[in-house]
Amino acid sequence: MAARSAPSCHLRLEWVYGYRGHQCRNNLYYTAAKEIVYFVAGVGVVYSPREHRQKFYRGHSDDIISLALHPERVLVATGQVGKEPYICVWDSYTVQTISVLKDVHTHGIACLAFDLDGQRLVSVGLDSKNAVCVWDWKRGKMLSMAPGHTDRIFDISWDVYQPNKLVSCGVKHIKFWSLCGNALTPKRGVFGKTGDLQTILCLACARDELTYSGALNGDIYVWKGINLIRTIQGAHTAGIFSMNACEEGFATGGRDGCIRLWDLTFKPITVIDLRETEQGYKGLSVRSVCWRGDHILVGTQDSEIFEIVVHERNKPFLIMQGHCEGELWALAVHPTKPLAVTGSDDRSVRIWSLVDHALIARCNMEEPIRCAAVNVDGIHLALGMKDGSFTVLRVRDMTEVVHIKDRKEAIHELKYSPDGTYLAVGCNDSSVDIYGVSQRYKKFGECVGSLSFITHLDWSSDSRYLQTNDGNGKRLFYRMPGGKEVTNKEEIKGVHWASWTCVSGLEVNGIWPKYSDINDINSVDGNYTGQVLVTADDYGIVKLFRYPCLRKGAKFKKYIGHSAHVTNVRWSHDYQWVISIGGADHSVFQWKFIPERKLKDALHIAPQENLADSNSDESDSDLSDVPELDSEIEQETQLTYRRQVYTEDLPQLKEQYKEKQKSGTSKRRERAPGNSIRLHFVHGYRGYDCRSNLFYTQIGEIVYHVAAVGVIYNRQQNTQRFYLGHDDDILCLAIHPVKDYVATGQVGRDPSVHIWDTETIKPLSILKGYHQYGVCAVDFSADGKRLASVGIDDSHTIVLWDWKKGEKLSIARGSKDKIFVVKMNPYVPDKLITAGIKHMKFWRRAGGGLIGRKGYVGTPGKNDTMMCAVYGWTEEMAFSGTSTGDVCIWRDIFLVKTVKAHDGPVFSMHALEKGFVTGGKDGVVALWDDSFERCLKTYAIKRAALAPGSKGLLLEDNPSIRAISLGHGHLLVGTKNGEILEVDKSGPITLLVQGHMEGEVWGLATHPYLPICATVSDDKTLRIWDLSPSHCMLAVRKLKKGGRCCCFSPDGKALAVGLNDGSFLMANADTLEDLVSFHHRKDIISDIRFSPGSGKYLAVASHDSFIDIYNVMSSKRVGTCKGATSYITHIDWDVRGKLLQVNTGAKEQLFFEAPRGKKQTIPSGEVEKIGWASWTSVLGLCCEGIWPVIGEVTDVTASCLTSDKTVLATGDDLGFVKLFRYPAKGKFGKFKRYVAHSTHVTNVRWTFDDSMLVTLGGTDMSLMVWTNEMEGYREKRPCDSEESDIDSEEDGGYDSDVTRENEISYTIRALSTNIRPVFGIKPHLQQKEPSVDERPPVSRAPPQPVKLQTNNVGKKKRPIEDLVLELVFGYRGRDCRNNVHYLNDGDDIIYHTASVGIVHNIATGTQSFYQEHNDDILCLTVNQHPKFINIVATGQVATAPSIHIWDAVNKQTLSILRCYHSKGVCSVSFSATGKLLLSVGLDPEHTITIWRWQEGAKIASRAGHNQRIFVAEFRPDSDSQFVSVGVKHVKFWTLAGRALLSKKGLLSTLQDARMQTMLAVAFGANNLTFTGTISGDVCVWKDHILCRIVAKAHNGPVFAMYTTLRDGLIVTGGKERPSKEGGAVKLWDQELRRCRAFRLETGQVTDCVRSVCRGKGKILVGTRNAEIIEVGEKNAACNILVNGHVDGPIWGLATHPSRDFFLSAAEDGTVRLWDIADKKMLNKVNLGHAARTVCYSPEGDMVAIGMKNGEFIILLVSSLKIWGKKRDRRCAIHDIRFSPDSRFLAVGSSENSVDFYDLTLGPTLNRISYCKDIPSFVIQMDFSADSRHLQVSTGCYKRHVYEVPSGKHLMDQAAIDRITWATWTSILGDEVMGIWSRHAEKADVTCACVSHSGISLVTGDDFGMVKLFDFPCPEKFAKHKRFLGHSPHVTNIRFTSGDRHVISAGGDDCSLFVWKCVHMPH
Repeated sequence: MAARSAPSCHLRLEWVYGYRGHQCRNNLYYTAAKEIVYFVAGVGVVYSPREHRQKFYRGHSDDIISLALHPERVLVATGQVGKEPYICVWDSYTVQTISVLKDVHTHGIACLAFDLDGQRLVSVGLDSKNAVCVWDWKRGKMLSMAPGHTDRIFDISWDVYQPNKLVSCGVKHIKFWSLCGNALTPKRGVFGKTGDLQTILCLACARDELTYSGALNGDIYVWKGINLIRTIQGAHTAGIFSMNACEEGFATGGRDGCIRLWDLTFKPITVIDLRETEQGYKGLSVRSVCWRGDHILVGTQDSEIFEIVVHERNKPFLIMQGHCEGELWALAVHPTKPLAVTGSDDRSVRIWSLVDHALIARCNMEEPIRCAAVNVDGIHLALGMKDGSFTVLRVRDMTEVVHIKDRKEAIHELKYSPDGTYLAVGCNDSSVDIYGVSQRYKKFGECVGSLSFITHLDWSSDSRYLQTNDGNGKRLFYRMPGGKEVTNKEEIKGVHWASWTCVSGLEVNGIWPKYSDINDINSVDGNYTGQVLVTADDYGIVKLFRYPCLRKGAKFKKYIGHSAHVTNVRWSHDYQWVISIGGADHSVFQWKFIPERKLKDALHIAPQENLADSNSDESDSDLSDVPELDSEIEQETQLTYRRQVYTEDLPQLKEQYKEKQKSGTSKRRERAPGNSIRLHFVHGYRGYDCRSNLFYTQIGEIVYHVAAVGVIYNRQQNTQRFYLGHDDDILCLAIHPVKDYVATGQVGRDPSVHIWDTETIKPLSILKGYHQYGVCAVDFSADGKRLASVGIDDSHTIVLWDWKKGEKLSIARGSKDKIFVVKMNPYVPDKLITAGIKHMKFWRRAGGGLIGRKGYVGTPGKNDTMMCAVYGWTEEMAFSGTSTGDVCIWRDIFLVKTVKAHDGPVFSMHALEKGFVTGGKDGVVALWDDSFERCLKTYAIKRAALAPGSKGLLLEDNPSIRAISLGHGHLLVGTKNGEILEVDKSGPITLLVQGHMEGEVWGLATHPYLPICATVSDDKTLRIWDLSPSHCMLAVRKLKKGGRCCCFSPDGKALAVGLNDGSFLMANADTLEDLVSFHHRKDIISDIRFSPGSGKYLAVASHDSFIDIYNVMSSKRVGTCKGATSYITHIDWDVRGKLLQVNTGAKEQLFFEAPRGKKQTIPSGEVEKIGWASWTSVLGLCCEGIWPVIGEVTDVTASCLTSDKTVLATGDDLGFVKLFRYPAKGKFGKFKRYVAHSTHVTNVRWTFDDSMLVTLGGTDMSLMVWTNEMEGYREKRPCDSEESDIDSEEDGGYDSDVTRENEISYTIRALSTNIRPVFGIKPHLQQKEPSVDERPPVSRAPPQPVKLQTNNVGKKKRPIEDLVLELVFGYRGRDCRNNVHYLNDGDDIIYHTASVGIVHNIATGTQSFYQEHNDDILCLTVNQHPKFINIVATGQVATAPSIHIWDAVNKQTLSILRCYHSKGVCSVSFSATGKLLLSVGLDPEHTITIWRWQEGAKIASRAGHNQRIFVAEFRPDSDSQFVSVGVKHVKFWTLAGRALLSKKGLLSTLQDARMQTMLAVAFGANNLTFTGTISGDVCVWKDHILCRIVAKAHNGPVFAMYTTLRDGLIVTGGKERPSKEGGAVKLWDQELRRCRAFRLETGQVTDCVRSVCRGKGKILVGTRNAEIIEVGEKNAACNILVNGHVDGPIWGLATHPSRDFFLSAAEDGTVRLWDIADKKMLNKVNLGHAARTVCYSPEGDMVAIGMKNGEFIILLVSSLKIWGKKRDRRCAIHDIRFSPDSRFLAVGSSENSVDFYDLTLGPTLNRISYCKDIPSFVIQMDFSADSRHLQVSTGCYKRHVYEVPSGKHLMDQAAIDRITWATWTSILGDEVMGIWSRHAEKADVTCACVSHSGISLVTGDDFGMVKLFDFPCPEKFAKHKRFLGHSPHVTNIRFTSGDRHVISAGGDDCSLFVWKCVHMPH
């Protein structure tokens, strides 16, 4: 039957009735051409009201739910739902796709908006996080993404008046976003008291930071900045769904059916109530408005579109309507007129005119309608309802004829009989009732055969039979009108059916797929005259089949547009149209039917342009009558290239196995051998499964590939150079059109494409991340800037790259079947073609996607398999070669003609200036003219044509040609047999390169005294190769079977070969003629060996576990070795020819005596003492070390020992060749490893003089020759080997500071917890006991006393309204480095502490701050490029940390980079041009990332090392090279495109060098790198090889190094004790040979330098002790610029009673005195113990200090002499206080005690009393103003008051309330209840202080926040201002005298912050 091909007619979408108003908003606009754009179902519609015409955009694959109009109003962006939804940007004029944005959102795209100039697009997803995403839509590139909100977002808009600002709104929120770098940062709108927190549905931005938004209650909320400033109440009476801004103002539309127009300041202009107009109705709800000039467009919830002209606003014009709520199921066509009737769950029935495209009648019923039918005469219309009734109306005026209800369940189908007398009604309860029409619908019969609900009915033409389908898929027949079931098949056979709408039945078998039993086809309708059938299914697809179609799985054409299920489909009465209706999308689609005869004229409607993804390939018939595939192509399509283990997996595998192996590696392992090998020549070319992979470079070298090697072959010198950057099979190769660059694609889990330079053999770019399994085709664009690649994943993904940047431009799914070739259009860089199995597609780029159109073959044509393709001489012309030998000529996408070119497939094709050249399986090269009219010349590849001097031998005539290239007057030809030939234009052929053909190669033998070797392969050939400079194949012989092993006799005359059928033969080594052959075994012969010396015996090992020993002279078998349990893998003779060593597949090592074959046992220790003639064994003690850590996934397949018995070479399953020292005892020996083979290395052999190593690749069929380079002989070239698997176990050295830095765990501020061990119920959660005193006060009572004595603030009290950071004393030197730099020519310095970046002026000491970080800064760097002057980058701690790039002068943030480093960023570095930034993370992988910081774009990222990386820095002259150093780690990195390539530092060149922990890095000229180590040495590296060590550059670790750009001098800083000669800072010459030391005069025992930087004549030093020092280079003078506490927390803080001084006391055992006015430290006292608290006496003449060990000290301020000291407690003193009258000293400690001392008794300090029953440790204490009371806050959240000096506990709350306090530092008490926040589950308020004025209160807490409150604040959760800057834990806080400043002390950051108080004006 003809159903094997699709029908040749076609449907064209002509009209869509409907508009999507439900669940969508703002989706209706005027375009620039005054057309109206909207969407319905999955179709974008552009409607022209003038011409009453619709255009359709059909690039989506599912429901469209969002739409945005570009500001120029031509382009439209639409977003869809779906599992992988995408956004299309398309042209509303041409309805062509411009760009596709995909691969980011899931579930769907809820909103879209373009920015002001239309360059960027923002989208919001429907995923759980409601992701917000900003796109550069033209490039299809995502710029930034952030989680939007936890609940739905309804609208988003760009602020058109402010750059980079957006606003989004939704359920109970509005957010204001700013975009900086790649970071989108939201601020939530503050509703405040102005309006209720509620759902915001729509918004519009206006000038002056104003935003107008429509709320759910009908109000309009007006925002200024992020604050709600006013509301316009009752703008609508219900939710405002839509707001549209235009030149004149704003239009809003709401659920109340009104449109309101507002002017630009949002003053009302007018109201239009649509419910009151003639078309209006109750419940009309507006979903979308658009106001343009004097026209307003309105879209409603019920799928209508109104157009309103403003001056006639009471007469809206209805331009579109459709069904609304519920599903749409009923469809009928009028029998004689072009009308269609639809009925829906919205209870309306509508009649549509198919000619005028309009609704002509509508009638509302009582019930939802489920089916409809019109009688033959067109008078009656029957409607079946959901409740089981049916109604008949007159079509003329829609009046009711009858209403009958016989059933209780829904009526699914009804039909009038062809003679008009009966109506059959099918119901959900499985019955069909028959009614008589003329008898006023009296019931005549009932059909009850079905067991399930009725789905479809058809009458026979004579009205005597009825056929039904039911839900079970059964088809039944009934006699009419009685309804008796017909069971006799014969009776039915001849019946002709009047209509065919049934889905089951012989005639429609073909609509079902072959092997499925699903019933997802909802409706069919047959067109008898046109012999086509149309079907509708659950997937939104309308299909055309041939009718009848009898065989399952028929071919079809398919049409998409409906979104979900298409419920019904019908032909119009004259078969001009098809009408289809969508269930959930409520839409009615009208398709024009274009019969076959008209198709010829309608070529313009050829394939609808579609997104490749939605154009699934079943359609357009993958013709089943395609000829059988050619055997070669068949073979090739079956190659999967899948690997068990990919090379990428090795590092992880190693890590896993290392964990298991931890114990086993204790033995000291041998070093790797001194010898190394270098790849010298490769015999082989990959032709058997690759095409067009062979080219001339411009200088006439030849480039191609084999195994994992890119080869550049010089044919004059017969030498090869190699690109060894790949680590698995290369599958394709393309050459750059202008330069000698080559692109190669490989196999891999995440396979890469490398672009490399054939001259330098260096990679320029590596592209990966978008393919799977492998890359099978690549092609450069004509300008060489772009590259296209095709993957071998299941959908053969196509990617278009900007290869230099390494950026993916576009991506698309190619095809289900294999694609062989991709070609880019030489004239239009945005177009390309792909060709493959039954596949020819023409693509064009659209943003991030590619849009593909199938080649159009025309009606009779069939889709052939294409093997090659090229473009012709214009952009329209393309040519492709097919698998049948034809060349197809294409214009645009149409096949113009075919030309027979070859017998068998055309594999290769090349365009010349004036014509083409093709090559095929027939071994013929043909030259053609430029239109393939004439074949100008053919060359047959034959032995006879070989030029006389040609080396090598052609294996067979007419080999299959796989690649052709032209140049330098020659044709270059590559064959399937692995040969490369050069054909002269005049005919002679030269053979350049050859290798084995397809099939594994295992057999290898080297000659005993000549540089030749023999190989034997599964390709049934035995070959002899010359290894000397001529590098050619000397002889070849075909065998009857493939072979696996061979061996030369000791005299070199005979050659033994073992074959795969169990036979072996001996041949003459010169002529290769047979001498003798044997066939004693059935299985493969796996190894064959002559005994040494005279070669008397021959041992033959086979896979059936035996070894036969033959006497060569007598040709007899003399013995058999038995006892192996598995197949034999290797055999070796001993020197005497008496003993055989045998390896088996079961990893047994056995020994047999020759010649009888008796089994011997030899103790393992003795084995190496025996002299072996050869060693190819892989088992035993001597080679235990050759088995890798991951021995379980890979086998060592071969080994071979040099004749001097020092170096063992091995080959393994992963394609590695390794060299070990012999014997390799102990597990996991060290080695050198070489990658060139792709899959398993089957054999390795040294030549007779060890000068070369020959290796064989199994499936890569290549023979590689390596030269052996002896120890000491070393060219300075990049060493291509890598050292051993397991990093050496030697430790990298120890230093306390390094360990501390390595092991530090950074607290993330938001997660910080209590610094004090407090317990109990938090104050704001405690229940208050009502006090006795709470009776109403009587007026006679004295006034309440003041809470706080207000001192020295004489004038009016002014509350403090703000704090401004003025000074910071502190520098983070303890665990950060290289973080102090000069700015502005050395006038300023920049550094950081806590989360603040500090710019400090050296002359004045003034500071300015960068405060945008929200957590601690860990690293800082300054851009050195003159273009980016004073640009700083800082990285911070956080779960998802960010890097800020900012301007140090004005503190403007230039870019924020949100990173993927978890935990934090520990190092940042700018590149030479300043445009790139490198960052290193603290995550477990220590990820290294490179950014283009100005755009916020991440270029490349890769795991750095499994242990901590301390520093990574760009080379000062490079944008692509950088070095990272860390724990036992130094790596040299190159950025190639988007890939990061790294080389480990190579130590082996220097004796006994070991990998230490590296701490710092600096650079010299000529690729020198210097790294500072933990031992104080500096290593000097040339490229990545260690070339010398500067021993003991410092005595301790070298923490910092700095390279001066202007003169190349290097500064180093280390940890040293100051001595006469040495110093912690040294200045070196450019090569680190001479130095000058500088001592830091800090008075410390050891100086530990953490940061160095060099300016003009000065060196800037940052130390571990938080000092920043400037050292003069000439006079070595030190100037300390910055001081700080060394270790924290700083617990003690005291401010001077009258001057601007304050004291701090810290864990570092110092008390320091600071001067705020002079901005410096005045003095410091070393106490020798950690200090905990400090206090001034009221006059400021004494200072009391409390220590951690329980001691306290009193100093005199004037002389700093000790006045007295005492230790009465063993634990830390927490607070110490002088009483206001200077009489008492109170000392509070962690022993739950407060001791009182009377100072008037002199310095003996005897305790006079103490406070009893304190429940927990003391936190703070305050005296009352009269010195009679003391309040104590304790560690269990309780505050107690005691009498002084008795220490009696005061319980009377009333008395307590009357006390006036001298100071208030308590965090407890009702007066300060409001300072406790809701979020303090784990963290506490740690300190507080009330101002001297008594009306302001500052607090510090565990989150590092300083907060400002009013005092008192008894209400819970009081209002406050918060100030960030400190790290977690503010430990103490104080006001200075006169409330001029607030001082806060940091816990984790050891820093003191001085905040200036801003008082409210009077």
